[in-house]
Amino acid sequence: MSRRNIIEDARELRSRQTEAEAMLWSVLRAKQVGGLKFRRQNPEPPWIIDFACHSRHLAVEIDGGYHDQQYAKDSNREAFLVRRGWTIVRFTNEEIRQNVEAVAIAIARSLGLEYEFKKRSGGISSVKDRERIARDLELRATKQSPPLD
Repeated sequence: MSRRNIIEDARELRSRQTEAEAMLWSVLRAKQVGGLKFRRQNPEPPWIIDFACHSRHLAVEIDGGYHDQQYAKDSNREAFLVRRGWTIVRFTNEEIRQNVEAVAIAIARSLGLEYEFKKRSGGISSVKDRERIARDLELRATKQSPPLD
């Protein structure tokens, strides 16, 4: 029987992140929320935390539909993390898809912080920026070229 390699498992999870994970990561990464550093798919053996802020010992967990069927496992996992000093906040995929910024605000408030979004330098910063850019590109693609005279 092969032993589980938690580091490789975390890397694999990062490479196949869900839509909700990608959306939340786009606002948590690069110290955009409260200047705090978050890590995604962070190993805390034997478990992997969806998003972890080590400086505040905050674990952010995203619950998909399958979590309804694994309540006992989630409870054991949460008890383990709490014993290790982690505070856990949970959000559903649907909450993130509906309003990722509201989730970021809730995360900041769970830490006693006012929500302060810091746009990362360079690159596209937020889900809202990505949505705007996608709309703009779509509009440009659907516009017909001007007639040649």
